[in-house]
Amino acid sequence: MAQFMLLLYNDPSGWSKLSPEEMQKATEKYMAWTNKPFTRDSKRLTQDTGRVIRSTNGKPHATDGPYSETKEVLAGYYTIEAPNYEEAVKLALAHPHVEYGGAVEVRQVYGS
Repeated sequence: MAQFMLLLYNDPSGWSKLSPEEMQKATEKYMAWTNKPFTRDSKRLTQDTGRVIRSTNGKPHATDGPYSETKEVLAGYYTIEAPNYEEAVKLALAHPHVEYGGAVEVRQVYGS
């Protein structure tokens, strides 16, 4: 069966607007998704800015970032299995991340 990455993007400031009860409910929804039979892996990323490695004139260097014009950041990922791209998208449409104002990018893992 093919594997797909669900890349979760959001504006991190949006989470601070949730009450403790809403945050608990959201956490429960994410955990339930983690335990679905088609989910193979999932991780939340830390809130640091990360580092980007690039090469300039053949020499690699690291910079803080990534920075872009948007306030959205890559917040985490899921690896799921689905028979095809359409089914992976169908599954992703039900992910709670969308309910909380985030975006989910669906990408097939090469070779799967």
